[in-house]
Amino acid sequence: MKISHLGHSAVLVEIADRRILVDPGNFSNAWHSLVDLDVVIVTHQHLDHLDPQFFPALLERNPQAKVWVEPQVLKAHDLPVAKAFDADTSLRISGVRISAVGGQHAIIHKDIPRIGNVGFLLEAEGEPTFFHPGDSLATIPSGVDVAAIPAYGPWAAMKETICFARQVGAPQGFLVHEGLLNERGWALAFSRINDMTPTKLTDIRDGRAWEPSDVRQSESLS
Repeated sequence: MKISHLGHSAVLVEIADRRILVDPGNFSNAWHSLVDLDVVIVTHQHLDHLDPQFFPALLERNPQAKVWVEPQVLKAHDLPVAKAFDADTSLRISGVRISAVGGQHAIIHKDIPRIGNVGFLLEAEGEPTFFHPGDSLATIPSGVDVAAIPAYGPWAAMKETICFARQVGAPQGFLVHEGLLNERGWALAFSRINDMTPTKLTDIRDGRAWEPSDVRQSESLS
């Protein structure tokens, strides 16, 4: 497995010879030039997770890519090539199983209507299991080896993020959803989560492909 953090919530996962892009949003541009994608998946409709301005050009460069999105994304954006990916369902792309979990975005404020959100669990034989939660800390899948942990959002406090990381219990991880933080804020989130949870965080903000060590959660708990 190779993972590239392409800014904010955009993550490229290379697993079982497949290239899967998660959440190409408008807080980053490192994903704009990607090619040879097999799958693009989107957790929810917010623009920092799906950028409608540059997304069509990405698809032009990757006509072979399959696109699956949280169902409400199809109502919010004009995506004729995309298909709905409902919570509690899964699909297989060659040797990769992608499961959608959760269903709702975290509460931002009681006066702001909630929208849909699905986290994505990626699994393949002989590879670590990867989890990207999108904008929700409510769903805790089991057996996660590598977690993308939101550093900050207007819908979460650090105490909630620490509890989330503890419950997921992934041996390895990295921070996403950092686009609203300056360097000091990022460093604070990194140190607290690294020190107070079972997850050993790695800084992969440079966008280069990172290979998590081959340590599975089941092994780390034995």
